[in-house]
Amino acid sequence: MRAVPHKLSIARGEEPAEIVFKNAQLVNVLSAEIYLTNVAVDDGRVVGLGDYEGRETIDLEGAYLAPSLIDGHFHVESTMLTIPEFVRAAVPHGTGAMVIDPHEYANVLGLDGIRYVLESSKNLPIDFFIMLPSCVPATHLETAGARFTADDLKLMIADDRIAGVAELMNYPGVFLGMESELAKIRAGKGKAIDGHAPGLRGKNLNAYALAGVRSDHESTELEEAREKLRLGLHLLVREGSTERNLEHIIGLVTPQNSANCSFATDDKLAGDLVQEGHLDHSIRRAIELGIAPMTAIQMGSINTARHYRLRNHGAIAPRFWADFLVLDDLKKFVVRQVFKRGKLVAEKGRYLGEKPAHTPQPRSTMNLRYHAPEDFRVMAEGTRKIKVIEIVPNQIITRQALERPKLSNGEVLADPERDILKLVVLERHQATGNVGVGFVRGFGLQRGALASTVAHDAHNVVVVGTNDEDIGFAIRTLEEMRGGQVAVVDGEMEAALPLPIAGLVSDQPLESVIEKIAALNAAARSLGCDLPAPFMSLSFLSLSPIPTLKLTDQGLVDAVAMKLTSLFAD
Repeated sequence: MRAVPHKLSIARGEEPAEIVFKNAQLVNVLSAEIYLTNVAVDDGRVVGLGDYEGRETIDLEGAYLAPSLIDGHFHVESTMLTIPEFVRAAVPHGTGAMVIDPHEYANVLGLDGIRYVLESSKNLPIDFFIMLPSCVPATHLETAGARFTADDLKLMIADDRIAGVAELMNYPGVFLGMESELAKIRAGKGKAIDGHAPGLRGKNLNAYALAGVRSDHESTELEEAREKLRLGLHLLVREGSTERNLEHIIGLVTPQNSANCSFATDDKLAGDLVQEGHLDHSIRRAIELGIAPMTAIQMGSINTARHYRLRNHGAIAPRFWADFLVLDDLKKFVVRQVFKRGKLVAEKGRYLGEKPAHTPQPRSTMNLRYHAPEDFRVMAEGTRKIKVIEIVPNQIITRQALERPKLSNGEVLADPERDILKLVVLERHQATGNVGVGFVRGFGLQRGALASTVAHDAHNVVVVGTNDEDIGFAIRTLEEMRGGQVAVVDGEMEAALPLPIAGLVSDQPLESVIEKIAALNAAARSLGCDLPAPFMSLSFLSLSPIPTLKLTDQGLVDAVAMKLTSLFAD
């Protein structure tokens, strides 16, 4: 790194800069202006705007030069890619920094998972800032592979790459003043404290904000988002693969309040990243829905940097990192080139970065104990109806339905004709033998089973199926693969994606993962499923903090009352 006095002399125009980006229509997110200028860069930083000489000149010929984009909340494990492979997918779309919550790695591997993320995200053309997971496990209603306390957070909070404490998913614990949750907020004092409060309104939301939470990404309706914004929560407008909330709440954003709003994707599949885009997609959608391009770009850059206190990120001005993207049309927002620290790292959708050093894989995480098919059987209780989890399209919330069960010799069976399928969750971390069994509607499977070790948040084995034999076969297949996702039928594997890294992430290249995900989705369709992202939908059915009805290894969960509930209706 060059000495500061040398850079000052360049800024004063006394010496040439390393690189000058000439004839740029600068998208200045600080002054909310667009104007023609030159940008001088030295040692990876912007040193000046205006008339400068450089040892290298890049003539943009009037193209737009905007700051690289920053995702305000993301679980990189949701892509099922290693971080270097994720970078290959995201950089061509203009992403230069990420605020990530390695919540999934932590739930499976504990602090070793955080260390793995820190190590595997070094020296890449995206800067990764880590929020320390606050809910491991997410609630007391599931069995995870680790448990984090406030003392665990204190061990790592001082690291420069730690941006704060990640989403407080046990939001009732926060607004009710549970000491365990308040201690986690205190552990992050001085850094960002992320929220997670789906549907929370009124006085309980006041208490949640008062406790110290500073953001929320779970708003699905405009009035919910408005109330959170009024109470001082930074609004993260989410647009992921299944959680598509942008269209419903973007109308709330105005030039007057937009500084308190940013974009986040939360969970996005590898294929969606490549084909649809990352934050560039969020910006395009916002512009299509009436947001001014400058406002949308600010939400994707400087607003996020300021909220998370990411020094020298999010704008193009002296001292900021020279992280740029080049555009020909602001409204269309198609990224032509991406620069990191002034170096070209992507062009016309092609990643140009160097291959990073290899990071050793963490330990195996498949530790199962169960008896098939006995553990999957459910005996009827007289004529009582069963509670069925109903999937809500494009959302992670669910509904509850009451249905008369299909019976055979007193046993409750899946009923594909009514789209009532058996759902099984099997604990995989500590070989406890815990098995939760329930029923779900929304997959449409007519045959076979789908299974995954990606099951938010504890990431136990989750299986949806039409019969116990295929459910058992799917579990055995996952065990042999050391984790992954499979589609099976009649005791045969139709498609599979091995995920040997914590049962969450593939060790294969981006292209191979996309190909295998496509094959899984095609296999699911051939079995009757018509969901656009069936395995992601499956992965959220164990997310116990999200209303209304979920299933964990401990049983059926009433996620509103935050307690276990009987499968049978009163």
